[in-house]
Amino acid sequence: MFPERRMRRVRTRNVQPLLCETTLTRNDLVAPLFVDETATKQRPIESMPGQFRYPVDRIAGIAGKMWERGIRAVLLFGVPAHKDDAATSAYDPGGVVQQAVRRIKAAYPGMVVITDVCACEYTSHGHCGIMGGTRGGEKDLLNDESLLLMNRIAISHAEAGADIVAPSCMLDGMVRSIRNALDEEGYEDVLIMSYSTKFSSSLYGPFREAAESGFSFGDRSTYQMNPANGREAYLESRLDMDEGADILMVKPAGPYLDVLAEIATLGLPVAGFQVSGEYSMIKAAAERGWIQEKETVLETLTCIKRAGADLIITYFAYDACGWL
Repeated sequence: MFPERRMRRVRTRNVQPLLCETTLTRNDLVAPLFVDETATKQRPIESMPGQFRYPVDRIAGIAGKMWERGIRAVLLFGVPAHKDDAATSAYDPGGVVQQAVRRIKAAYPGMVVITDVCACEYTSHGHCGIMGGTRGGEKDLLNDESLLLMNRIAISHAEAGADIVAPSCMLDGMVRSIRNALDEEGYEDVLIMSYSTKFSSSLYGPFREAAESGFSFGDRSTYQMNPANGREAYLESRLDMDEGADILMVKPAGPYLDVLAEIATLGLPVAGFQVSGEYSMIKAAAERGWIQEKETVLETLTCIKRAGADLIITYFAYDACGWL
C-alpha cells in the first residue's frame, strides 16, 4: 500500500535540522549603505521603509552597528553634492564615497568595504557613463570612453582604502580595463566584484529614489541585460571571469535563480543582489499583514544561497543577522 521510500521520515521536526542542506549564516550577508554628501542627519528613504541615506560623518558609526550585529562587509553607494555630464565627483579624492571609505576603515579596519564603481549617481543625465553619438537613432552610452572614467573611479576608491571595487555599469571590457588600471597603480590586492550579469530590470525603482540616479531620457537596456536571455547572461559572466574578475554577480537575485545557479558552475565566488524592489515588495506585503516578514526574508535569502550564491547583498542584512 505504501511505497518503500517514506519521505516524511526525514521531515520529523527534531531530525530536520540535522539534514538541512543549506544553512544561511551572517558571513553570507553584505549590507548596502547610502552615503549622502548633502545630509546633516539620516534621511529616510520613502520607498524603502527602514532604509536611510546617512551623512558622511555618521557612516563609521553605522558601519559599527553593522559590525556589532555580525556583518563583516558593506557595499557603499554615494549621493554627491555635485553632478555633471562627466561625473567628476565620482573620482574626486575628497568625494562622498572616498570619505566614507576612509572613515570606516579607520574605525573598523576589519570591515570589508566594497564600493560601487559607476557614474549614474554622479552624472546630470543619470546614465552610467559618458554619453555621445547615437545608436538606433537615440543617444547612447560611449563604451570605451566610459571605461577610462571607470578606471579613475576605481583607482580613487582603492586609494581611499576600499578592499573590493564593484563595477556595475555593464560596459564591454570593464573588468580587464579596471584590473589593468589598478595593477599599474600598485593595487594588485584590491578585488573586483563585477556586476557581471545585471539585468535591465523593473525592480530598481526604489534604489533610483535612494541614490538619486534616475535617468533623464531613454533607458539602460543597451548596456544592461535583457531579462529574457539566459545564454547571453551566462556569457557575460564568463567573459568577466576571463578578464580577471574575482567575484561574479547576478542582479537581481530572486527572479533569476536559474541564471545564478548556472553562473555558479563557472567556479568563481558568486554574489546575488536582492535589490531594492525585492526589499520593498516584501516590506509592503508584510506591513499589510499579507506575509510574515521574518519568515519570508529568511526563506528568500536561503533560496538565493541554495541556488549557489556565496555572498548575498541585501537591505535586510541587519535584521537577518539579528534573526539568525
